Amino acid sequence: MTTPGHERAGVQTNITRAMRIDLQLIADMIEPRARALDVGCGDGALLEYLATFKQVDGRGIELSMSGVNVCISRGLSVIQGDADTDLKDYPDDAFDFVILSNTLQAMVAPRDVLGHMMRIGRHAIVSFPNFAYWRIRLDFLFGGRMPKSDLMPHEWYDTPNIHLCSIRDFTALCGKMGFRVERSLSLDSSGRARGIGAGFFTANLFGEQAVFLLTK
Repeated sequence: MTTPGHERAGVQTNITRAMRIDLQLIADMIEPRARALDVGCGDGALLEYLATFKQVDGRGIELSMSGVNVCISRGLSVIQGDADTDLKDYPDDAFDFVILSNTLQAMVAPRDVLGHMMRIGRHAIVSFPNFAYWRIRLDFLFGGRMPKSDLMPHEWYDTPNIHLCSIRDFTALCGKMGFRVERSLSLDSSGRARGIGAGFFTANLFGEQAVFLLTK
């Protein structure tokens, strides 16, 4: 006989397996019952997890109407919008956490977007592909062409990524903007997460992507 606890654990396992690794790490950084805004929420996988298992009051903004429709079909509160232009309409300190997962590099004005995230939330969580990852460096050095990877699979002429950066670049930007890095993780090609701390050189070389938790 299956108990409600076992059913709940089974559902959690299935949802977790369906999420990207960076989204799992982001979910772990968010406090239960917090107010969260997921910017570029895609199909709503993270919002669904947070609502189901952490009782988070989640909202989302998504550029693609197809993504919005999927989110609404899941019962999520998501609107269609563009982070580059619409975040300015949100009031100050409206959320506890504002999330931007693997989308920063596609923003027209990433610095402005980051500034608005920190204005409207107590914390910002950002994940992005690390363009200084060693395989990207080698591909560019020996291939002489813009590199591609599982995280950046597009050709240079049709990529949505217009402002690629490294872990060191992002950390420097946070310093310039006066934001404190509360926690930072790098993920290798196998999805193993390691704290960055003072190990910027190693993380910048061997981290395929990164996740940062920022505070004002």
